[in-house]
Amino acid sequence: MSKVHLILQGKGGVGKSMIAATICQYMKSLGQTPLCIDTDPVNATFEGYKSLDVKRLNILDGDEINTRNFDALVEMIANSENDIVIDNGASSFVPLSHYLISNQVPALLNDMGHELVVHTVVTGGQALLDTVSGFAQLAKQWPKESLFAVWLNPFFGPVEHEGKEFEAMKAYTSNKDRVSAIIQIPDLKQETYGHDLSTMLEARQTFEEALNDSTLSIMTRQRLKIVRDQLFDQLKSAAVI
Repeated sequence: MSKVHLILQGKGGVGKSMIAATICQYMKSLGQTPLCIDTDPVNATFEGYKSLDVKRLNILDGDEINTRNFDALVEMIANSENDIVIDNGASSFVPLSHYLISNQVPALLNDMGHELVVHTVVTGGQALLDTVSGFAQLAKQWPKESLFAVWLNPFFGPVEHEGKEFEAMKAYTSNKDRVSAIIQIPDLKQETYGHDLSTMLEARQTFEEALNDSTLSIMTRQRLKIVRDQLFDQLKSAAVI
């Protein structure tokens, strides 16, 4: 059974494309060839990773789903023997979720032998409550055929509210049975690890490309290797990959 990894979150700029790229890179490290698709109608960041061979498909016309392109997306999934990774933009979060659910696409994919995994991100700082709410909305609306992976991103601040970490928040405790994996993005010092990772992401480099980039310093590459290994080790343990 192949898996369809769908990255969803209604808040923009919280790391969805980084998550999509990381999942693809991990799969490639295992010798797999995932089908990578970018459906973000505004910021096609995922498509910028040229070595990942990301396909661009705009599924939105204005505020409405383009049914022809959406049908093409389902055909791409149905015909793929490999796992699929789909990065979706914040602007199409609501219409895509509604369209998928109302057309019973999770059950359809399941019947075709595909397992749907929804990846969502919860971030600290000002976007904390918005991203927590986005997770709770997804967990409430999506049917039981869907698995969930929650990525915690501390880049903008600690992922906690009123002294409670994510796993103690009501949004999680009320939906704990829906969550198959929690992946902690490392809390990186901005002057070293954080700066190196941000520079790599801005250049749309994969970890492999950066580690083979002789223009980068030895310690920059060493720090990026440590970050990669921390992320890959968690994905190795995650039940959804």
